[in-house]
Amino acid sequence: MPGHLSLPLLHERQDELSKCAFCPKLCRATCVVSEQEPHEVLTPWGKMTSAFDAARSGAVDAEHAALAWACSNCFRCREACDHRNPVTQTLNDARADYVALGQEPPAVRALLERRERIEGEQRAAVRALESSPGVERDSKLALLLGCRYAQVHPQEARAAIRLASQLAGPVRLIRGCCGAWQRSAGAAAAGDAARARLTSELQGAKRLLVLDPRCALELGELQPMTLVELASRHLHRFGPATEPDVELRYHDSCALGRGLGLYDEPRALLTHVAGRAPLELENQRELSRCSGGGGILPVTMPEVAGSAATRLHREHQDLGGGMLVTSCASSLSQMRRTGARVVDLVALLAEGLEGHG
Repeated sequence: MPGHLSLPLLHERQDELSKCAFCPKLCRATCVVSEQEPHEVLTPWGKMTSAFDAARSGAVDAEHAALAWACSNCFRCREACDHRNPVTQTLNDARADYVALGQEPPAVRALLERRERIEGEQRAAVRALESSPGVERDSKLALLLGCRYAQVHPQEARAAIRLASQLAGPVRLIRGCCGAWQRSAGAAAAGDAARARLTSELQGAKRLLVLDPRCALELGELQPMTLVELASRHLHRFGPATEPDVELRYHDSCALGRGLGLYDEPRALLTHVAGRAPLELENQRELSRCSGGGGILPVTMPEVAGSAATRLHREHQDLGGGMLVTSCASSLSQMRRTGARVVDLVALLAEGLEGHG
């Protein structure tokens, strides 16, 4: 039942909320959710207005609270906003407030109830990779793979270890989690705790390298370096990694592109490993389409997340197909579910480095 409740994080977002509430909705065409489910309440304007109303009135119910999770944390609406309004961060704060009030969707509640087990499984997945060549437990160079890479894409994780160790020397794998998925779920305190544990684990490390750009974005205060940035500093060391007749088409992932602003570096690297500039999607760089894999959208709105990936695959096919190259674990998972021919950027770079060496 709705009631007049305390929403502390949303009250701190009054400026951001009011900008959306009184806006002419120029961002409506940028949202991966409302694109698949064309309802006004699912546009960035609709979701922010709902949170604005909740913050002003103190009244919230489960139906309206669920709108905060109808977001993939892709930042694309920000690019259409004259104010560059931080919708992602604001809706994540709304999620935290709603979880504190017990108004989260059932799927989110079930996910958070499994949190400790999930975090344990993630650490175990990293431990299983510590026997990989290039890993030394006492190294001063730390490498964070990211939970999904370690658990779901171990082959790509091993390629990342090879790439990092060949370019920078032996690495020590970090078992902890950056806290990004917990924050997206609305468990802000759990996200902070995970990040604190990871920071403690970094003791003695001189540099932190990161495979998954979403983790690098979450850990910005620690000034991590993505493997894409590391590789771009050694551009001359990369050679062909594909057959001459394989066309590569690059997909800007939300975190690497809009989050970290890395657009030119992956394209320069792909030009080296393919022998020519990569093909592009219709929407690229700041307006690249989201695959639907972020913000725990596959948990809260699985059909919408699947439709977003299918649309991206269809666009790729309509443009002539080839091999799609992406740079985040969530997009890799999403696109593989559609049956697309897709390869991870860092795995491709590892192949080009080894072939050239």
